[in-house]
Order: sequence, then C-alpha cells, then structure tokens
Amino acid sequence: MARAITQGVCMKQRIGMPRICVLKTDGTNCDQETAYAFAQAGGNAQIVTINQLHTKQVQLKDFDILAIPGGFSYGDDIASGKVFAIELLSFVKDELLEFVAQKKLIIGICNGFQVLVRTGLLPFTDLGNISVALTDNASGTFECRWVNMKVEKSPCVFTQSLIGQEVTFQAAHAEGNFFTDDATLKKIEDQGLVVLRYALNSVSTQEYPANPNGALHAIAGMCDATGRIFGLMPHPERFVEMHQHPNWRRRKMEPHGLPIFKNAIQYIQNL
Repeated sequence: MARAITQGVCMKQRIGMPRICVLKTDGTNCDQETAYAFAQAGGNAQIVTINQLHTKQVQLKDFDILAIPGGFSYGDDIASGKVFAIELLSFVKDELLEFVAQKKLIIGICNGFQVLVRTGLLPFTDLGNISVALTDNASGTFECRWVNMKVEKSPCVFTQSLIGQEVTFQAAHAEGNFFTDDATLKKIEDQGLVVLRYALNSVSTQEYPANPNGALHAIAGMCDATGRIFGLMPHPERFVEMHQHPNWRRRKMEPHGLPIFKNAIQYIQNL
C-alpha cells in the first residue's frame, strides 16, 4: 500500500499538499512506512535516495519536510548513522543549511535520529559538531518492544498536540542509549529540548525494560531550540493505524503515532 501511495502517484497530481522528502540509502528499511504515515496525515511523500540529492536529480529545496527514517544505514558500519551523516555533510551541507534557514521541518526516526546527532543538527543545529551520542544499549542487546513515553513541554512542532500525554511506540534498536557530558545535558534540559522520556506508570524512568537502553534522564526524543528539528528513537510510523498495535482490539483511540505526522503537516499548511 505504501509503495502505491509514494511511488505510483506523481507529485504534480497532488499539488498544494505539503511535500515530504523521505531520504534513504543502503540499509534504510523504514522508508515505506514513514512515507505511508505522512500520506495518512495528508502529505505528499516521495522516497528519495541520497544519490539523487547528490547528483541533483532531486533537490531538497523542492520539499517542505525532510524525514530520515529508521533502519541500518550502511549496516551501521563504524557506528549507527555515521556514514550517512558523513554523506549529508559532504554532499548536501549547503542545501541542509538553506532548508533549516527557510524554517522547514526535519524529523529523524531511530537510525534517522542517530544521523541527526552525528551531523550536529541535534541538539544545537551546529552542523559538523557532535555534542551528544546514541551509544550501545546498556543491556548489550538489540531491544525490540513497545515502550511508554511522557511527552514533555518543549518547542517541538511535531508534538504540540500531545504535550502532557503518554504515548506508546515500538522501540527497535541496538544503539539508543542517549549520552553526553554533564554541561551539555544541563544545557539541553535548561533549554527545554527534551521532547520524550521513557516512562513507567507515567513517571520517567531509568528502569529496564521500560527504559530499553539506559538513556540518561530517560531521553527518548529531543528537538532543537526552534522545535523544527526532531529526533526520536522509537517508531511513531509503526502506529498510525490501530491494528498496528498488538492490543488493538481493546483500544478505542487515535493511533499514538499519527498526531506526530499530522502536526507537521498542519504546521506547513499554516505557514
């Protein structure tokens, strides 16, 4: 279904809808789901490869939202997201800077979050300077489970309709352990850049398995100071329809992941 929506529909047939660049490379495997989520929210999603941007076959300036989906880019060689981040800085750095300057939106999910921190786009929009890391899970294993998170008050565009709520997404990663030095952590907290925290009984937690990776301050997602760049480890695109949740027969509510994408679409429509 996602393939039919994202590749079978010409962008010109959907003029007026916010345009989303779902950027992939070798090893990305959540591009179809991410494109489908944006389409469900009312966006015009197109899956684009990094080589298409590099060779100018497709131009980033033609889009309103950049989404870097999950997976294992380049097999997580060296470190998760590192090679993909190097490609972005090497080939499209100026385009990224212009994209940010135009107040457009960027979201990185799981591997995409790892890419954003390794480019320096998160947390301080400082391209080329890495100030935080998503390191090996404290358990030493790949963690795949549904996790609960508190939505913190923050400037994040993607979560404005969810502040104060608890959401449930699927986590699936081996390197999601948020880490940084004390001074940087204090700066992040003081600026209110934490968007999501792993939670147990509605309280942020370091306790495993509710906190699946041992992340400092239970940080599961964060944004930059503008709120327009957002990264998170769990996968909202895997919960945009109720039947995607393992307990879907008992739940009568909007899928928790869908508002993430709807908020982004509404922001672009209101510009």
